Amino acid sequence: MPQFTFDIAAADGSARAGTFHTPHGPIATPIFAPVGTQATVKAVTPAQLAELDASLVLSNTYHLYLRPGADLVAEMGGLHRFMQWPRPMLTDSGGFQVFSLAEMRKIDEDGVTFKSHIDGSTHRFTPEVSIRVQEQLGADIIMAFDECAPPYDRAYNEHAVARTHAWAERCLKAQTRPDQALFGIVQGGVFRDLREQSAAFIASLGFPGHAIGGLSVGETKAEMHAMLEVVNAVLPAEKPRYLMGVGSPEDLINGIARGVDIFDCVLPTRLARHASAMTRTGRLNLMNAAFARDDCPIEPGCACYTCRTFTRAYLRHLIVAKEMLASTLISIHNIHMLLQLVRDARQAILQGCFADFADSFLASYRPRGKHA
Repeated sequence: MPQFTFDIAAADGSARAGTFHTPHGPIATPIFAPVGTQATVKAVTPAQLAELDASLVLSNTYHLYLRPGADLVAEMGGLHRFMQWPRPMLTDSGGFQVFSLAEMRKIDEDGVTFKSHIDGSTHRFTPEVSIRVQEQLGADIIMAFDECAPPYDRAYNEHAVARTHAWAERCLKAQTRPDQALFGIVQGGVFRDLREQSAAFIASLGFPGHAIGGLSVGETKAEMHAMLEVVNAVLPAEKPRYLMGVGSPEDLINGIARGVDIFDCVLPTRLARHASAMTRTGRLNLMNAAFARDDCPIEPGCACYTCRTFTRAYLRHLIVAKEMLASTLISIHNIHMLLQLVRDARQAILQGCFADFADSFLASYRPRGKHA
């Protein structure tokens, strides 16, 4: 199998600056990956993503399996060719979406039977099916099929960890494509012993990288930070660590400080569709009447296309007029903001001043602030 090498250029405390090598190019870490659930990052073209210098995009196995179907994507040459994205891609296993269906799914030791949210039709995912579908989609990084449990249910988490471990072994056996890096996923809720057990077992299987699942699903920030510290103390330092579904600015900085290398989240584009812009000091609600005559950019000093070109007043006008361009322009800014934040964090690690960088950022950032 080709080596998906991870070269660590520098470390500052637990924070690392590295490079993960894939068939579609290197990924400089720490990195934030915009989410293209259905083979598209909502409201943003691949050319705009390239201009933002995004180096990794995530797509969703569950959604693409249901529509348009993995067979069709494979027939079209795989996800890279289908959506015209030439850089690295990651697909999740579909597990989180399947387990989020609640009343529409049934779990057993072999896999999960579920009903489509689109038309109610019945489907079944097993570890083998998830791997086969991801191999048809053709992303550079793929995920083992796992079970994401409610964070505080001890009994459920014990069963979920056992299933996740058994399914991880089956995913490894099912994998046939050597040009895809299969990551194992650590589970265990907020329970230290389960997290340690899961991290040790998943690490023992020899995956080229590891994901941390089941966080940012209702637990407190302090609990998430504690679980990251527990897990990353066990996972091997020489392989990349991916914190799944996390993308708020403060979580990126706190995750990097605890040894996380890769993040993804729908947050920047979802917020954009709801008129919310992300800045280095907090969020702006651009629907606010205070911005009606504001000739400043979203964030003074920001180098993104939106901030170089348009005012808050114009963006508010687009929002009020329900013009689609509003979502595109705010999405461009929000994605740029997160990408630049992790680039700055990487530079601080390389310069040996990450702790100061993190302290300064967190001191001035208000997670839910609405301000001018």
